[in-house]
Amino acid sequence: MSKVFDFSGVDDFCSGGFMHTNPKDSNLFFPLGRHVDVYFPRKRSHVSAPFVFSGEVKPQPSIEVLPDECLFEVFRRLSGGQERSVCASVSKRWLMLLSSIHRDEIFPAKGNLDPEEHDNTSISVKEDEAFKPKEKVEFVDSERVKSVNEEFEGIDSDGFLSRCLEGKKATDVRLASIAVGTGSRGGLGKLSIRGSSSTRGLTNLGLRAIGRGCPSLRYLSLWNLSSIGDEGLLEIASGARLLEKLDLCHCPAITDIGLIAMAMNCPNLMSVTIESCTNIGNESLKALGRYCPNLKCITVKNCALIGDQGIVSLFSSAGHVLSKAKFQALDISDVSLAVIGHYGSAMTDLELLDLQNVNDRGFWVMGKGQGLQKLKVLSITACGGVSDSGLEALGGGCPNLKLFGLRKNLLVSDTGIVKLARAAVSLESLQLEECHRITQCGVFHILANCGGKFKALALANCLGIRDINFLFPLTSICHSIRSLIIHNCPGFGDVGLAVLGRMCPKLTQVELSGLQGITDTGLLPLIRSLEAGLNKLNLSGSVNLTDNSVVAITKMHGETLELMNLDGCKYLTDITLSEIAQNCSVLTELDVSKCGITDSGIATLSGAEQLNLQIFSLAGCSFVSDMSLPYLGVLGKTLVGLNIRHCNGISSSSIDLLLEQLWRCDVLY
Repeated sequence: MSKVFDFSGVDDFCSGGFMHTNPKDSNLFFPLGRHVDVYFPRKRSHVSAPFVFSGEVKPQPSIEVLPDECLFEVFRRLSGGQERSVCASVSKRWLMLLSSIHRDEIFPAKGNLDPEEHDNTSISVKEDEAFKPKEKVEFVDSERVKSVNEEFEGIDSDGFLSRCLEGKKATDVRLASIAVGTGSRGGLGKLSIRGSSSTRGLTNLGLRAIGRGCPSLRYLSLWNLSSIGDEGLLEIASGARLLEKLDLCHCPAITDIGLIAMAMNCPNLMSVTIESCTNIGNESLKALGRYCPNLKCITVKNCALIGDQGIVSLFSSAGHVLSKAKFQALDISDVSLAVIGHYGSAMTDLELLDLQNVNDRGFWVMGKGQGLQKLKVLSITACGGVSDSGLEALGGGCPNLKLFGLRKNLLVSDTGIVKLARAAVSLESLQLEECHRITQCGVFHILANCGGKFKALALANCLGIRDINFLFPLTSICHSIRSLIIHNCPGFGDVGLAVLGRMCPKLTQVELSGLQGITDTGLLPLIRSLEAGLNKLNLSGSVNLTDNSVVAITKMHGETLELMNLDGCKYLTDITLSEIAQNCSVLTELDVSKCGITDSGIATLSGAEQLNLQIFSLAGCSFVSDMSLPYLGVLGKTLVGLNIRHCNGISSSSIDLLLEQLWRCDVLY
């Protein structure tokens, strides 16, 4: 072995030389004896026996031997955000220590200030790469810590970083990385965490890091997180006092303690959503009403512990500022409706869903309370207690009501809905869905008795609407209505369409979908009676229509028609596409799915020079084949969306060519 260390200069064994001209410099690498020289060959040595060095190897000192308290003091003196980010990337231990430092505990930089602390509007990719450590060392935990610099995606329009973690990505380590890294990049403004009941990587420790490191947080959304409780919300409430929006959904471990703390420490709260949180009750609503003077919007859904006491406390304290409210599946009674009607002086938007314990008396008192003078939007869904007298009172008590929606109701009849239309003088839009006691006679009376501001009527799944012989005076014309939607009302047919044509001559948007009872006989009088040009027409599911209707539509309204949906009109042929090509100059969306069109029709359509289609759907057109490929390519010059699903005549190879040609277009196949 002594011969190995006696080489000097050039030798047959291996050529090379000393690494250091001064032999003392070699001690920087190995603690050797006085007369020992170390030779580093250029090639790997074939000697398998270990080298034996004289002298004792001393361990190098490491900052890791310092306890957490000392490292804490070191980290809080780091001068800038980049330095903290780099240190956080070293190990999980360092990351968690840095994330535990409150922003108020960081020492201000002396001398030259970190420019990132003052100018957060521009961050180059090169700067991020320059400060990213080349190697990360995991001293304590075996889990590899993701680089903090990889946690940044972009800055939203408000100037704050926005982060969304879902499923397995929602861990304490990621939240700690976000808390440490976003401070020097404008600050975290929005955080959304969407997990599940099986999420195990996230605890209150992660929210503690956000609370201490993200004082600029303004929006927090927590969904399906069984591991997050009051401790995490307390940390957010303590550190993120600028919070404006809070969304809690399926968080069973959060109780009134956490939400009360949020209300007391975050006076800027403007919007709060509580959904399916089984341990949040009336005290939380009471605290929100008392401590949040800027609360504008409240949503409470499926919370068994919230009842009349919570609603009463909320509106009696904050009714003068609350403008939007949604209550669904709650155990509340007529008392809550009465309080809303009395104290909701600032309310503009109110939605009530699935309230099984409210009766018609509650709606009557709510309307008579005269507190809903500013209400513009009212939606009532699956509240079985409301009937005709309640609707009449609501119409009279809401003079500024513009949109009213009633869904899944079995008690309201033509009388109630007509009285509402008469009393609500500002009503612009009426939506009725699954109201089976409403008849065609009631619909015509609504149009005849509504005010001059009425613009839109929507009927969906109303089984009581059937064709009747209806006579009305010539003065019963609604000149203000512009939009008519009748969806899936099987009893509505040609007779009703003819009457509507005479009563609504100013329609510009018509949707008659799922009406198998209408034919050309009923549709043609409606189309011909419209004085204003149609902008949007939806006839999907009207299986008995033919090319005659489309010919009349395109000739009379082709210059104004922008959208036409003919999905499922199986009797339409290439004549329809020919008429559209000749007469529709501003059409941007066309749907002829499951129609009887062929390659010839598409060829004709592609030859229309004035046509500027952007969305074209021919899904389920079995007569379309590979012959249409060049014509679709021509149309594709302006298309942004093309649907050719279930077009069995188009081969997979043609689809590949089409995808290559229409690379700017979103093709569904």
